Amino acid sequence: MKKWYLICMLAVVALCFAGCKGNNEPESFNGNVARPTWTAPTQYDYSSSMTAVVKVDLKAQYPEQAADFVLKSEDLLAAFAGETCVGVGSQLENGLFNLMIVDAEGAITLRYYSAHYKNLFEAKDAFVFRNDGRLGTIDEPYVPAFVVVK
Repeated sequence: MKKWYLICMLAVVALCFAGCKGNNEPESFNGNVARPTWTAPTQYDYSSSMTAVVKVDLKAQYPEQAADFVLKSEDLLAAFAGETCVGVGSQLENGLFNLMIVDAEGAITLRYYSAHYKNLFEAKDAFVFRNDGRLGTIDEPYVPAFVVVK
């Protein structure tokens, strides 16, 4: 009886480890998510703003899963205060995006849509909106760590 119990427990543990592997680092980023229709607020409608230069580099963060990663002109990067879009980035070059973030309070999260993977990613960490503030520069961009939105 003890032998059967031990075999069952080992099987349960093995299944848990197999299931947990995909939770932190997915084997594939490929999805079937339609390109979002995020729109930037009109700057003139708001009394405060900040800028951010953000680098999206999934290949550096996930060398195995994103080995084939390429940026496309259809990619999007946007800033959100809760579920409200407070800025949509303009794609520059080398994975850089320039964002004007307007009139937000509290924590700002970044969301990235990859046209290559047809999937949506979200930055692991948020940052605080600061009126007239700057986050990152062309020479030293802000490089967030992204995870797949589930």
